[in-house]
Amino acid sequence: MHARTLLLAILGFGETTGYDIKKMSEEGPFSYFIDISYGAIYPTLAKLEEEGCVASRIESQQGKPDRKVYSITEKGRLEFAESLAIPPGPDKFKSDFLLVAAHAAHGTPETLQKAIDSRIDYIEKEIAMITEHCAECDHPATKWVGAYGVHIMQADVDYLKQNRDGLIELAGLDLFTSEAAQ
Repeated sequence: MHARTLLLAILGFGETTGYDIKKMSEEGPFSYFIDISYGAIYPTLAKLEEEGCVASRIESQQGKPDRKVYSITEKGRLEFAESLAIPPGPDKFKSDFLLVAAHAAHGTPETLQKAIDSRIDYIEKEIAMITEHCAECDHPATKWVGAYGVHIMQADVDYLKQNRDGLIELAGLDLFTSEAAQ
């Protein structure tokens, strides 16, 4: 998925600013799709506006600088619909926790326990945030995506809780292996 597709998706839900797009894509409902920086947002919005896929207006704010508010055009909606016809690429998943787990043998039981507990806490907070967002949302596809995400995350939590001891038991094994080799 490209930045322009994400921007058109966000604008499909209503007009917004570049700043709000960044917030929604970092910590909001669009944070689960692709990473996007201000360095990509504003040039992409400018290009979309130049091509007639996005329109903008200046909105005055009392005591603050004016802000530029973007909205999707009919041409932008058509482009977005066409972009959805392209099969998506594979998901990209990166996890600091999995790096720790992959090298459990170099860790201690305490560090692994802390990593597992931290991961569970993080995921449970994400589940609560998604659940709350979906409860307030009346968009059926967004609710479906939220339920899918909660299902995947709950499976993650369940696996960690059921298999934590197995990972913790791996702690320090490399230390014993290298001592035995000497």
